[in-house]
Amino acid sequence: MSWIDRVRKALPFQDKRDTPDNLWIKCPSCSEMLFTKEYEENLSVCPRCEHHGRIGADARFAQLLDAGFAVLPSPKVKEDPLKFRDSKKYPDRLKAARAANPHPDALTNAAGAIDGHACVLGVQDFAFMGGSMGMAVGAAFVAGAERAIKDKCAYVICTAAGGARMQEGILSLMQMPKATVAISRLKRAGLPYIVVLTDPTTGGVTASYAMLGDVHIAEPGCLIGFAGQRVIQDTIREKLPEGFQRAEYLHEHGMVDMVIHRRDLKATLASVLDYLGAARAA
Repeated sequence: MSWIDRVRKALPFQDKRDTPDNLWIKCPSCSEMLFTKEYEENLSVCPRCEHHGRIGADARFAQLLDAGFAVLPSPKVKEDPLKFRDSKKYPDRLKAARAANPHPDALTNAAGAIDGHACVLGVQDFAFMGGSMGMAVGAAFVAGAERAIKDKCAYVICTAAGGARMQEGILSLMQMPKATVAISRLKRAGLPYIVVLTDPTTGGVTASYAMLGDVHIAEPGCLIGFAGQRVIQDTIREKLPEGFQRAEYLHEHGMVDMVIHRRDLKATLASVLDYLGAARAA
């Protein structure tokens, strides 16, 4: 036995306490170190710089819907229709994404109410394969719209996506007209369709259901666009203006109706629903 082992046995040393890995979080904008608990209590908004962090479907439901909401089942679709493989098989990527997330795909719906106004709320989760739009997302969007038509209530969607899901090729792009038809059915039924744009909303999602709402609300600082800024800049050979493709820039240029802080989002949605004559929850 070495002398250090003898000393350790003789003296009442205590083992070093384990520190949880998730005790702190660093703000991606200002790099401030924040207590995770305080950050989450502040709706995942940095108290120093007001950066709005990305949140999942469950957190969004809890923040926006009244108590007693019900998460709707996700529609079943054919998986891996193209037998796609890059560095990994597509089913393996889906399996990994589902293991890391609470819901089976990037878009989840819940039926409930916002300050007493009945609605169906759909939330896209960027954590699930970048919120990419594939057949499952398209089917979930249509299911949410159909449930809103059945319940005669508004459909509210919180978008967050990097675009179409490349592993499903042309089938992912076909979700754009599919969602557009569902929106037209909502409008024919005289029901409100409200879009909440969150960071980031890009690609085919922006080119379809994210920009077809009756009212467009954006969270502060969120990225909204179709093609990436670098692609645009290289194409037109010009330097883009400050804040290009951010919520405030789009609001200033008429693409977004309002930019609302997360703490005020529920009250704003309730006011909009009331103004649009949305039904009250039974």
